Amino acid sequence: PYPLVFRCLKESGITAFFTRSSAANIPVNMRLCEKLGLDKDTYSVSIPLGATINMAGAAVTISVLTLAAVHTLGIHVDIPTAIILSVLSAVCACGASGVAGGSLLLIPLACSLFGIPTDVAMQVVGVGFIIGVLQ
Repeated sequence: PYPLVFRCLKESGITAFFTRSSAANIPVNMRLCEKLGLDKDTYSVSIPLGATINMAGAAVTISVLTLAAVHTLGIHVDIPTAIILSVLSAVCACGASGVAGGSLLLIPLACSLFGIPTDVAMQVVGVGFIIGVLQ
């Protein structure tokens, strides 16, 4: 299985790493599945759906940057509110665009859960953009 994994990483992983976009990587993954001889009925549905809905990185970005803003502003977070933030982030991640930094514009939505003003939330978006470039 390791040669297959390395082949897939070489063809798909490099593109995904440099574009930082799940939407831009869809054609690469479709071509790779075609080369591997997989069933077209399966991968033609699962790849676009997975690239759109399965965005764990977006959920983590929304949660972490919102909690960083909350901590910086000295707002107390109890366990039920943290759970609500996690669920909200997961749902928002499903609607995030597949472009690089697509989840950043959902941070003000999560910040509103804690009563953080929009102008402060947009500063968090700016910091998130800088962090994304440095990654």
